[in-house]
Amino acid sequence: MIHRIAQTRVAELLKTFPAVALLGPRQVGKTTLAHSIAEAQNRSAIYLDLELPSDLAKLTEPELYLQRHTDKLVIIDEIHRLPGIFQTLRALIDRRRRTGSKAGHFLLLGSASMDLLQQSAETLAGRIAYIELSPLMANEVASTGPHAEAMLWSRGGFPESFLATTDAESFQWRSQFIQTYLERDVPALGPRIPAHTLHRFWQMLAHSQGQLLNAAQLAQANGISGQTVARYLDIMVDLLLVRRLNPYLANAKKRLTRSPKVYVRDSGLVHALLGIRNGEELLGHPVSGWSWEGFVIQNVLAVLPPSVQAYFYRSSAGAEIDLVLEHSAKDIWAIEVKRSLNNPAPARGFHTACQDIGATRKIVIYPGTEMFMLAHDTQAIPLGKFMQEERIRF
Repeated sequence: MIHRIAQTRVAELLKTFPAVALLGPRQVGKTTLAHSIAEAQNRSAIYLDLELPSDLAKLTEPELYLQRHTDKLVIIDEIHRLPGIFQTLRALIDRRRRTGSKAGHFLLLGSASMDLLQQSAETLAGRIAYIELSPLMANEVASTGPHAEAMLWSRGGFPESFLATTDAESFQWRSQFIQTYLERDVPALGPRIPAHTLHRFWQMLAHSQGQLLNAAQLAQANGISGQTVARYLDIMVDLLLVRRLNPYLANAKKRLTRSPKVYVRDSGLVHALLGIRNGEELLGHPVSGWSWEGFVIQNVLAVLPPSVQAYFYRSSAGAEIDLVLEHSAKDIWAIEVKRSLNNPAPARGFHTACQDIGATRKIVIYPGTEMFMLAHDTQAIPLGKFMQEERIRF
């Protein structure tokens, strides 16, 4: 199972940029996708995993080694382990540019650490494009069975979790992933924070899934300062494990909520952090509605181009929109997320909020299978159908 949308985007970017960086958490499928891209392009490729001492040793003199493979797509995995290589890549790219070669030469894989992004952006400015690889999405697993979307929501989109034989195996994989990520991977990327401290912080974010960030409450519960809360949150956002959704503040005449909402990106990790082992337990848990909202938002944003800006909207009077998509200043979509099958109609506050922001389209995403009009200007759309529409549109 591959990430079809990401594969297409990376292939297109490699036609324009000499280097493409594929960013995402460990175990999300970056390596599998990179090999699929190389095979689909029908060109020679060389793969280096910098976690292997043998491959890392090959780049002791990176210029000498990479010059021998100028005709190949060079895939470098765990690129953050050798940040100094960006200077060499720049020199090689510029040398090839002078010969008229503009096609992709390097596919770089890594977690989205701040240092990696900053160093690569500064050194390879104008020479590199970035693409984020999310866990598996609803439209990518739809063909696996009639209950694929519900299972994806429960287990999350990390391939090994979703494809596990049983719910118990899936839960065990996610629990182990969380432990390994905190104990080994986060320290390897730079931050030196005790694993149990960051685990408790991550767990509290899962408890407050989809709610406004309350930094003071998080600080008090963890015995840390507000500045430390901000630093921890920055780390989790930077590693693409948590999403910070900012409020839409275009209407200056209204008193608006200015705190961001926070979501643990992968719904399966939300459930593992909270000890929810299967779909039945999930449906009876208080976080169920918030988890579904986060699941929908993660899927929707995964198929949108970078030019679309995402927000939420909430006024002090109670007008609220779960997700605002600003395609342009004159094309603003308002999306309400509903878990109900029988009554997905939005509340009055949704329509008031749409007037506040001048929404050009009003959509309710719900877990059904049919598209229909809830009102003359409001459409109910299943998640999978919305994602297909977006992919065609863009």
